[in-house]
Amino acid sequence: MREKKVDHWVNDSEFDDEIGCDNKMNPRQRFYFDHAATSWPKSEKVLHAMIEFMRDCGVAAGRGGYRSAVEADQVIALTRKVIASLIDAASASCISFHANGTTALNVGIHGVIRNGDHVVVSAAEHNSVLRPLDDLVSKRNLRLTVVPVGAEGEVDADRFLAAVEPDTRMAVLTHASNVTGSLQPVAEVGRHLRETSTLLLCDAAQTFGAIPVSVKDLGVDLLAAPGHKCSGGPLGTAFLYVDPNLHDEFQPSVFGGTGSQSESLKMPEEMPSKLEPGNLNVPAIVGWSAALSELPDLKSREIQNQSVAAMLREGLRSIDNLKVYAGEGPLPVVSLAIDDLPPSDFAAILDSEFGIEVRAGLHCAALIHSCIGTQEVGTLRISASSMTSESDLQYVIDSVKQVTQEVTGS
Repeated sequence: MREKKVDHWVNDSEFDDEIGCDNKMNPRQRFYFDHAATSWPKSEKVLHAMIEFMRDCGVAAGRGGYRSAVEADQVIALTRKVIASLIDAASASCISFHANGTTALNVGIHGVIRNGDHVVVSAAEHNSVLRPLDDLVSKRNLRLTVVPVGAEGEVDADRFLAAVEPDTRMAVLTHASNVTGSLQPVAEVGRHLRETSTLLLCDAAQTFGAIPVSVKDLGVDLLAAPGHKCSGGPLGTAFLYVDPNLHDEFQPSVFGGTGSQSESLKMPEEMPSKLEPGNLNVPAIVGWSAALSELPDLKSREIQNQSVAAMLREGLRSIDNLKVYAGEGPLPVVSLAIDDLPPSDFAAILDSEFGIEVRAGLHCAALIHSCIGTQEVGTLRISASSMTSESDLQYVIDSVKQVTQEVTGS
């Protein structure tokens, strides 16, 4: 087994200069503030790992016993092990890979929900949670209780727990709002639910790679996160954590070849094979593995994020006539609104006049906007990263201030 070769894909920092995007169609400087959607730029280490794998190996994982196939298997196993360690999972078998966070959440929901079950969710959830649950309301007679959130998108733990009934099958609570950046009381909810039969599913899309995420500390049974956001991997990557106590009863929702037990028409019963039909996106997972190898100590990254978030919030809140929706936690995610200026126009101005790339609209979060009063047109979302410089933060604050003053005449 050429373990040294696998390590080379993940850890080599060289990159071919002739490959990449030099933005020739738009040579202006980009100020990227949409990290809540996906992190950018990806490191050269990530890009190099993916390119070298495709050029030098390029085979499917779990589909052959020859040397190159074994190398592909090794990088999958390595990445699974690293993620399990990062989130304090009991073993690597608790981690299954998926095409994106949405798929991982769907697999988690469909894996445990049965006809007639009751589920509690918060209004801060992403449509990756809300849409599959809404579908099950009609198809499986699911009873769904939605708990409202506060003005900054924060969940009240007592109110959330009060909605849990003795026979509630599952509670779903995002670790942080993708609209306001508010951290949610997952650990507090998890502590209370440990004494019940209710399962807890956590969407860690905005936190995995940004702050410490421990399934033990949070008390969750299921946890899903994409690899392309805070952990710096490419698109096409995600994982689902399933607690060992659920492995036997967990039901697959997608069926197909796994490279094992091909003589049977049934899916394998062992985890994570029964949740990984079809070919995994090995090149993307190779890139993700490289990104994970670059992750700093997550407590240190949390401190960095807190500093960026504080500067962003304070600077934007100092602007007259600008509505700011933001939690007080360590995530640099802020939503904005100006009277008489639709968020889509706001974003277009920042893009065309200042080169600032942000997102406008409802951000795939259907219910939170009714709680914070932005249900008509949504918000303008500015999301930075732990690596965003003070000068770039000040530039976006000054630019937003200029637009606000011109629109409001202040």
